[in-house]
Amino acid sequence: MECLRVSRRHSTLKRFKARVRMALAASAQLNKLVRREYLALPQGDKVQATYIWIDGSGEGLRCKSRTLEREPHAVPDIPEWNFDGSSTYQSEGSDSDMFLVPAAVFRDPFRRDPNKLVLCEVLKCNKQPAETNLRERCRRVMSSVESHQPWFGMEQEYTLLAADGRPFGWPPNGFPGPQGPYYCGVGADKAYGRDVVEAHYRACLYAGVHICGTNAEVMPAQWEFQVGPCEGVAMGDHLWVARFILHRVCEDFGLSVSFDPKPVAGNWNGAGCHTNFSTRDMRQEGGLQVIQEAIQRLAKRHAHHIRAYDPKGGLDNVRRLTGHHETSDLREFSAGVADRRASVRIPRAVAQERRGYLEDRRPSANCDPYIVTEALVRTCLMKEEEEEEEEEGQVGQVGEEPPPQSSPCPAPPVLQ
Repeated sequence: MECLRVSRRHSTLKRFKARVRMALAASAQLNKLVRREYLALPQGDKVQATYIWIDGSGEGLRCKSRTLEREPHAVPDIPEWNFDGSSTYQSEGSDSDMFLVPAAVFRDPFRRDPNKLVLCEVLKCNKQPAETNLRERCRRVMSSVESHQPWFGMEQEYTLLAADGRPFGWPPNGFPGPQGPYYCGVGADKAYGRDVVEAHYRACLYAGVHICGTNAEVMPAQWEFQVGPCEGVAMGDHLWVARFILHRVCEDFGLSVSFDPKPVAGNWNGAGCHTNFSTRDMRQEGGLQVIQEAIQRLAKRHAHHIRAYDPKGGLDNVRRLTGHHETSDLREFSAGVADRRASVRIPRAVAQERRGYLEDRRPSANCDPYIVTEALVRTCLMKEEEEEEEEEGQVGQVGEEPPPQSSPCPAPPVLQ
């Protein structure tokens, strides 16, 4: 009986994936020039506002639009709204009203000025934050350390997928050549999908997202964009909106985007979201000592950060953090100068100048930036600690095998 249920679920999943592929193919065939004719029509003094929120999966984004009577110039000018949470994995159908509370506003690169993108927090019917509303707690934590001026920069890797669900540009019944020529590559045989990347870059600049760069990654059809520096909770705001814009751009090209940490099994690089972090003291003269002290605290809370760094409590990163393909081993903490196999890397220039920032390479591509940045602040600035025994036991639950209990995390390197 159980085998029959598994078979039915498998068949349902196959039909769903087939429908998704059909929808992608159909979307790509729509004439975008015809749409442009309608978007050029005058809209008077009215403004279209697209409300964006994170759904109950903790990874997916949803949106819907409404008309405002005039152009808003700040978040308080935008009214709250609501939606049906039973259709977004966020409530039961018997009591499904959820509230959208505007938190950040950006220019709309699709409808253009004066229209807006509005990133929202989600509240339940009792006006308490929804379970996947991690922004509210992050905001409170960042407010408590505001005097330290925590800056963040996040390197978002992603994979472009074609209508068949395979990485864009890959042969339908095979694989491209081995990794090597694709990272920062140039040419149609090395850069798969640059049109999407360029469109996304310009759309983010128009919107006011603090995007600061982009490049092709090691696996073909895998790319990266960087957002930052951003201070406090703004890091999460800007990264989520950049992700939303990327999804929308891919719609226009008939592609989809995957933030899966290991989209292709085997000898192919995974996808992460390396997070650069600094405080005012780290950036000042002698800041290297502050960086090393922060790394020591991160070593003691390795398991806590592993659980925080992907939406499944570390299970997604099990596939990625293997110690291979420029990653550290999930079961062990490590740190080093210019070492891309370490959990935390000190860039070479930082070591030479003896001040700057650290790079935490553990967050997965599908991480929630609010909880990643909050975890860094709690450990490095608020100096929160937990019993190492508890942490080791829990990291064993997400690793492929439990770590040796007698082997503590190694200390970070000390630079003379």
